[in-house]
Amino acid sequence: MTRVPMPKRSAGQDRPAATVAPSILSADFARLAEECKRMVDLGADWLHVDVMDGHFVPNLTIGAPVVASLRKHTDAFLDCHLMVSNPEQWVKDFAKAGADMFTFHLEAAAGPGPDDWHALSPDTANQTVVDMCRGIKAAHMHVGIAIKPSTPPELVAPYVAEGLVDMVLVMTVEPGFGGQSFMPQAVAKAAFLRNKFPDLNIQVDGGLAPNTIDRAAEAGANVIVAGSAVFGAADPAAVMKTLKSSVSAAASSGKPAH
Repeated sequence: MTRVPMPKRSAGQDRPAATVAPSILSADFARLAEECKRMVDLGADWLHVDVMDGHFVPNLTIGAPVVASLRKHTDAFLDCHLMVSNPEQWVKDFAKAGADMFTFHLEAAAGPGPDDWHALSPDTANQTVVDMCRGIKAAHMHVGIAIKPSTPPELVAPYVAEGLVDMVLVMTVEPGFGGQSFMPQAVAKAAFLRNKFPDLNIQVDGGLAPNTIDRAAEAGANVIVAGSAVFGAADPAAVMKTLKSSVSAAASSGKPAH
């Protein structure tokens, strides 16, 4: 059984419940368990874990052993974003480590070549990607698919339509490093997905802060990842409250995503 249920859409809302997931990439890794507890105590709904292999993206961070160690110190929802070239080889390790969500990149799962994703179709599901989703579910984790800023959102639609995906992550920066500037044009993908799938959890990650959150909220996002904006704030609780309030207000406004 998966450990924690996904956010659901309530009556009168245009999306599932607002969820804030601070990225622990911006935490003090020497005090990681303490930092994570602090964020949860201050109002974090999830903890976002950025896993990078130095190959799919030009950075190297943490892996399943750190997740396993962290799981011993928290019951929080561990939202693991794998920016790795061969995500299928890590499913069992992250399940064993205690991950709640396993989000892989559509571009990485589509084939062994870095440009193989260009052959994906918005009308037909790719069997390799389907098998990835089913494997993650079989390992009792929620399934997330991430797309880079240049990847059309139409390409992820077949997997959502088939009920294989619990969340789509729309990157609003190029994946690889924290602290990058928000790319406002990328949130249009969230609007496309929200209009098509009202019950889908849509996560945005990259440059989210109090001065950029409204664009993401208006586009239909409900799961907000923020790293430096939260961990670097004098009052992280206030920042998380602002992020969540923006999403909640947009969800109940009745305004269509755009």
